[in-house]
Amino acid sequence: MEVKIGVQNASRELSVETDAAPDAVLSELRTAMADNSVFTITDAKGRTVAVPADKVAYLYFTSDAGRKVGFGLT
Repeated sequence: MEVKIGVQNASRELSVETDAAPDAVLSELRTAMADNSVFTITDAKGRTVAVPADKVAYLYFTSDAGRKVGFGLT
């Protein structure tokens, strides 16, 4: 699943391909917002993206990641 994260005062959104369920991602965001901390999400390759929770404008979930093109696809 692909998660697009809109960040306040940023012209582009962050796109993360993750194996986590949408409910788990939303729960993590709710917890981070309640604690006034950093929202983190780990992508399918094990890399972590961190955004201050109070700066997250929106999350957009898509089930279709699209077709991968290029060399070294794993």
